[in-house]
Amino acid sequence: MADRPPLPAGQPDELSPLDYLLHRGEAYPATRSAFLDLEILDRPADWARLREAMDRASRVVIRMRQKVVIPPVPTTPPRWVVDPDFDLDYHLRRVALPAPGTLRQLLDLAEVTLQSPLDTSRALWEAVYVEGLEEGRSALLIKLSHAITDGLVRLALFEQVYDTEPNPEPRPMPPVPVPRDLNGNDLLRSSLRRLPGTTFHVGRKLLASAAGTAVRLAAQPGATVTEALGFADSAVRVLRPPPAEPSPLLRRRSLVSRTVVLELPLADLRAAGKAVGGSVNDAYLAALCGGLGRYHEVLGVPVDALPLALPVSLRGADDPASGNRFAGVTIAAPVGESDPVERMRQVRQQVIAGRSEPAIDVIGRLAPVLSLLPDEALHEVIDRITPPDIQASNVPGYAQETFLAGARVERQYGLGPLPRVAMMAILISRAGTCTVAFRYDTASFTAADQLEKCLQAGFDEIVELGRPPARSAPQARSPEGTS
Repeated sequence: MADRPPLPAGQPDELSPLDYLLHRGEAYPATRSAFLDLEILDRPADWARLREAMDRASRVVIRMRQKVVIPPVPTTPPRWVVDPDFDLDYHLRRVALPAPGTLRQLLDLAEVTLQSPLDTSRALWEAVYVEGLEEGRSALLIKLSHAITDGLVRLALFEQVYDTEPNPEPRPMPPVPVPRDLNGNDLLRSSLRRLPGTTFHVGRKLLASAAGTAVRLAAQPGATVTEALGFADSAVRVLRPPPAEPSPLLRRRSLVSRTVVLELPLADLRAAGKAVGGSVNDAYLAALCGGLGRYHEVLGVPVDALPLALPVSLRGADDPASGNRFAGVTIAAPVGESDPVERMRQVRQQVIAGRSEPAIDVIGRLAPVLSLLPDEALHEVIDRITPPDIQASNVPGYAQETFLAGARVERQYGLGPLPRVAMMAILISRAGTCTVAFRYDTASFTAADQLEKCLQAGFDEIVELGRPPARSAPQARSPEGTS
């Protein structure tokens, strides 16, 4: 086989170190990072239209047709390449639930879909259209690897799939992206041919950076040193163990997970946050903390706080839409605080402080080194990091009604990964309704019925903060109130 022409350096199809770490994590249950969107439709979708919509999306959102090619020696970053063997019928499947087709059955199917590893030799997504839901409804599950994006590609995908009316005019079908038959050895040969130029470019970039630092140090020595020391102190705070001890109830981990959901009007959550000078996110986190605190009290192991992590977007206007630009903030979630107003104030204060850390992206800066470690060494590093008990995310959805192949989207739920944590909670606000999906490890949360009651009570308590005073006054929490 003749050598292919060298590849241009620095093109956006190179995986960043963080994207590559997320891609490598797909091979191990404890580090898988795929997330799943669950859409419930008010009626059966038109299968032919749905397939056409997914085909169109895969032509516009090019990551949906690309696979990751990795060089056998890390002389160049892995690369997204349009898969010459892309098969839409592999990625889009059609199943039917057995009668009666309940939401519980649908969530259990979503669990199996999310627990199953993605085939890393193909494009890193899959979709399942589900028929047979009760009341004549249907559903669509779309699973995406976190290596693809931290959210914006997902929005771009749905923009291609959704309609704003049931029967819109047909849209033109874009051309198929040009595939490239490229393997890891091709990347290696290309990088070796470019090695002299790459070395010169990197050296010149490092010299320019060093020169810039020297100029700053000479012009403003005090400010430059203070900034460096401030970043170092911030890095110590970001990298230190979680700010609260892990819960004794949530120590065990397994490969078995379950998802429960609740919903409430967005206006209620917004009113609750506004009533005490907070935001929708503050109200959401305070409600989650209240539910978790109740659960610990009911099981006879009350705790004052537990470690809770939440993602923070670092994406700027000039960053590409694909790839990952996020960091994590871990707070001491005040689950033992019985006053919901004070609980929300403590949550808000900690989140603001975490977002303002200069070294918030320190993990992203360490990713280039971590990505070079062999699997065994990388897993040893990961095992030494104490994970939080809970992760929570707040994802904005669409404000207007949307349709999918002739069916109206009634509800949208987000199911996230469980990277060594006991629970992942995701709130999605869409068309005036908030849905919250709590995906949890059943070895950590062993009392499923109590957990659902406690979470619902936690949100009910926060919603009451936004009610008119004449109707009700917020009450302090008590375990008896959960039954």
